Amino acid sequence: MSERRARIWAGIDAGKGHHWAAVVDETGATLWSKKIANDESAILTALGEILELGDEVHWAVDISGTSSALLLALLVAHGQQAVYVPGRTVNRMSGAYRGEAKTDARDAYVIAETARHRRDFATIGVPAQLAADLALLTAHRSDLVADRVRMINRLRDVLTGVFPALERAFDYSAHKGALVLLTGYQTPAAIRRRGRARLTAWLANRAVRGADVVATTALEAAQAQQTALPGEDVAAQIVADLAAQILALDDRLKRIDKQIRETFRSHPQAEIIESLPGMGPILGAEFVVAAGDLTAYADAGHLASAAGLVPVPRDSGRRTGNLHRPKRYSRRLRRVFYMSAQTSIIREGPNRDFYLKKRGEGCKHVQAVIALARRRASVLWALLRDGRVFTSAPPVTQAA
Repeated sequence: MSERRARIWAGIDAGKGHHWAAVVDETGATLWSKKIANDESAILTALGEILELGDEVHWAVDISGTSSALLLALLVAHGQQAVYVPGRTVNRMSGAYRGEAKTDARDAYVIAETARHRRDFATIGVPAQLAADLALLTAHRSDLVADRVRMINRLRDVLTGVFPALERAFDYSAHKGALVLLTGYQTPAAIRRRGRARLTAWLANRAVRGADVVATTALEAAQAQQTALPGEDVAAQIVADLAAQILALDDRLKRIDKQIRETFRSHPQAEIIESLPGMGPILGAEFVVAAGDLTAYADAGHLASAAGLVPVPRDSGRRTGNLHRPKRYSRRLRRVFYMSAQTSIIREGPNRDFYLKKRGEGCKHVQAVIALARRRASVLWALLRDGRVFTSAPPVTQAA
């Protein structure tokens, strides 16, 4: 146990409160296996003990998110590099070893053994400050958007129970004036008592665009329902509270969108990324976060493959040409390319022309958008490689 090895493999089953690390040698024998608290002093102590076991240490981690952020930062600070072993791979590999137990120690051992047998895992790098800021901002924005959708669904559900005509009258996800109306008036009787003229003035004083149209629509809905339903007063309070929360959430989203835009545009390649039609600052920031270091992609095909835009064959015997969507890819990166492709076809240009060409070939809408997204991945990779912005006309080929 005290003999120093030339090469060892350290597998770490990362967690929020603690990690479990296991170290194996070239024969697969376990040299070291301990529980490590997710604390700087505990990680540094374990790091020193592991480095004493071998001249060359290969690190592998099954989580590359916030749970392992401190661990990865300390590894990089001490000149160590870790690879990412996906949880799906750990789950599959655990079946190749004896026993059916599921423990942190066994998972750490499987991670170390998997890293010992395979050399094709992606290296985990600690993101630069700009990328880390964008990752936090975009993740926070996604949470706020999810909260907004949940609140709107709840508001529509409660409003349907007491005032279904008003619930049908507006699209509350895109109509700010309707939300402002609900902060003051939620029942048919209250809207009828207020009247059109005074309701219009009330909305106009709160900077509602088209206040007269909103007031007229609300009054028509109120005239269509003369019956007061049970629980109307309590439901009105809930609707008013939800409407106020959604309006406040919209203001928060505007502020964070502005912060993301300013942070993204300080990126050295922001102008190139944003020049691609359909790729605004929000999607551009998500691309920077999801793609990571672009030097990791040898060509455009690798970038498209990471986004799940390249089909994989599932052939067997005489059954050939059986292509399917891959199972292992970055969902976030795929979403960036898909959403930007779908946005780009709204306006005239090469993106819309390519989409219409695919539709003419018999592709359905989703298939055509995915084909366009695959083409755009190659274009974006070439733009970033050459350091130039997108132009509708292709560049002139120069003779060698």
